[in-house]
Amino acid sequence: MSTEPTMSTEMTHMRREIEEIPLAVARLLDGSGAVLTEAGRGIRERDPQFVVTVARGSSDHAATFMKYAVELTAGLAVASVGPSIASIYGAELRLGGSACLAISQSGKSPDIVAMAETARSGGALTIAITNTADSPLARASDYAIDILAGPERSVAATKTFINSAVAGLALMAHATGDEALLAALFELPEHFRKAIACDWMTVLSETIEKQKSLFILGRGPSAAMANEAALKFKETCGMHAEAYSAAEVMHGPLALIGPDFPVLALAARDASEPSVAEAADSLAAKGAPVFVTSALAQRAVRLPHVATGHPLTDPLTLIVSFYMFVEAFARHRGLDPDTPRNLRKVTETV
Repeated sequence: MSTEPTMSTEMTHMRREIEEIPLAVARLLDGSGAVLTEAGRGIRERDPQFVVTVARGSSDHAATFMKYAVELTAGLAVASVGPSIASIYGAELRLGGSACLAISQSGKSPDIVAMAETARSGGALTIAITNTADSPLARASDYAIDILAGPERSVAATKTFINSAVAGLALMAHATGDEALLAALFELPEHFRKAIACDWMTVLSETIEKQKSLFILGRGPSAAMANEAALKFKETCGMHAEAYSAAEVMHGPLALIGPDFPVLALAARDASEPSVAEAADSLAAKGAPVFVTSALAQRAVRLPHVATGHPLTDPLTLIVSFYMFVEAFARHRGLDPDTPRNLRKVTETV
């Protein structure tokens, strides 16, 4: 009798929610367009000198993505503030002249809410991005953006991550008057449909299933996608993954690279693509099995990917294609990606 893991043919919540991403994004841009416009105007009128973000988990990866987006589009420095600064340590930050972006799917985590309240009392303009309109976080903020992703039953967040990132991009597009970015956002649903159809499972699964760990690389905005991908890989597949900048991996982590250490490089169509492709080829030359989303690579295996035509939306199609892969790979390993071991959907951190 075979003991090999088999892939379930039953549709998981995770798979269904990934396939809902195009509709969820269209719903966000339509249904929350007015508050995004209003909040963007509020940021423009406040004219902040810097931005802080407050988030955990996948929401923090969306915040990291927004860090790059804000710094690239608005020229404002962005810092991540640890929620425990308020909830555990009771410290009050001087945030006058800043905007605070708090991201939480549930809007219920006490430490995220406490930090948003502290930021507001400290002089920051506060904006909540949440999938729960009438939540404590929404009530604690000057502006509350409902990402309108709809119910998400899988523990692994997919459509809520994408909608949080899209909401952040739309917010900054309105704040800076970036019409090209706004136009690119409205084209995203069709790009996401194409990203869902990209087959990474056939190319990646045979190599990765034989190993115990995986490096996932990115740079700039795609570094946030690498962090998100590594988390989802650990959550759903029960295997170790670690995210690195394509530049940083060339230092200490390089000692682990060899024939038995697979690498996935997420390259977007932006100024970082040549350097990510070069890093992928350099690692492949050392004998590692390397896979990259770039046609610029010569040694690494090229993965199918969707180019969106805008450097800030391009990384988002990469993580959608990864979501499809990791859901299928978890089932291939005989696991249920909807119910990872030891995890639950909402974690209310104090």
